[in-house]
Amino acid sequence: MATETTGETDGEPTPGCTDDLAYDVFARDCPSRDALRHITDRWGSLTLGALLDGTFRFNELRRRVAGVSEKMLAQTLHALERDGLVHREAQQTNPPRVDYALTPMGDQVARQLRMLIDLVEDRMPQVMRAREQYDAQRTDG
Repeated sequence: MATETTGETDGEPTPGCTDDLAYDVFARDCPSRDALRHITDRWGSLTLGALLDGTFRFNELRRRVAGVSEKMLAQTLHALERDGLVHREAQQTNPPRVDYALTPMGDQVARQLRMLIDLVEDRMPQVMRAREQYDAQRTDG
């Protein structure tokens, strides 16, 4: 049985993390789960993927990530900024301007996500056939 390990920043035990791995996403209380959720939920992954194309203002990003509400995009950007993946830069102009861009770590994560996005898009014909077969089996039997 593994025991808790000391967190990187504060010297306190990190709940749910083990000696084997500093952070263990499979452990119930490990904070890596929250970071993974922020990255892989629908709006997080789409936002990171969009930011891989460059710096965006809030409304530009909202148009790029079609379907996201203003509230949800704001929450997503806040979580990704808190996790160190997105940089928010407020410029003192009139009207105020806020730009969002990936941090170096965010860029690294977004590049991995982009490979997954490309794979999913490339495999959509097979996915669509699988869905049709599944649905046909459910309605026939």
